[in-house]
Amino acid sequence: MNRWLITGASGMLGREVCRLLTAEGECALPLDRRSLDLTDTRAVEFTLRRARPTVVVNCAAYTDVDAAETHEQQAWRVNADAVRGLALACARRGVRLLHVSTDYVFAGDATTPYAEDAPTGPRTAYGRSKLAGERAVLTALPHTGTVVRTAWLYGAHGRNFVRTMAERALRDATVQVVNDQTGQPTPARDVAERLLALGRGPARPGVFHATVGGLTTWYDLARDVYRLAGSDPDRVHPTGSAALDRPARRPAWSVLGHDRWAAAGLPAPRHWRVALADEFAAVTATLEGAISCAR
Repeated sequence: MNRWLITGASGMLGREVCRLLTAEGECALPLDRRSLDLTDTRAVEFTLRRARPTVVVNCAAYTDVDAAETHEQQAWRVNADAVRGLALACARRGVRLLHVSTDYVFAGDATTPYAEDAPTGPRTAYGRSKLAGERAVLTALPHTGTVVRTAWLYGAHGRNFVRTMAERALRDATVQVVNDQTGQPTPARDVAERLLALGRGPARPGVFHATVGGLTTWYDLARDVYRLAGSDPDRVHPTGSAALDRPARRPAWSVLGHDRWAAAGLPAPRHWRVALADEFAAVTATLEGAISCAR
């Protein structure tokens, strides 16, 4: 049986990975930023030596896309330099590493799903730092390092688009949502399950894309959330990305291909609309009570 070490364990994805491992009775050590500073190479070495994991799942990252535009050095320190240190430490101890990355490593201007080996071309500081982290993993661990890219992640923990739209829907609020960005809204549980599948089988080095199937826009996703919440989807109004005037450019196209799953003998991902319907109750479980108390 594997001994798992999870970094970023207090985040949306990290918590889901730990929940699944605990439910299945596996040995897992969850570490958040207070428990392990990944930028401290000595602390990383000490932790791996003491914990003796067989698989490390790195869910930790600097994820403030807009702040990274003015704090690129800080984003690079966490998303690139710390990942390089972790990958080298894993290489020295013979530990497999599953590293979570992002669609932001691509330019976001495609019209067909990005394949796992498609040329990268990040257009944000965040994307550049994450791409450097990917390369560090694949260089240090050519046989036991796996990069798992995801996009449009949502779940029961932390702030995310689905929870925010559900909260607005339960208040019958009118919202404006961009209709010129296309992607795959992906539950954290689906990504966690993919990570565990990769960690349990034989080492599968290289890049995998862990998103759901199909595609939609933020606008159409918001309308589906409103329907599921029992609110009028016509309260969702379309707008363009330019109206948001954010520091970091958002990819217009965040659709990822999944060919490597079939090649690895693993099942294809479920459709995003099926996933949303299945996950909606869990993702929004705490919202109604909170809204009732605020009224």
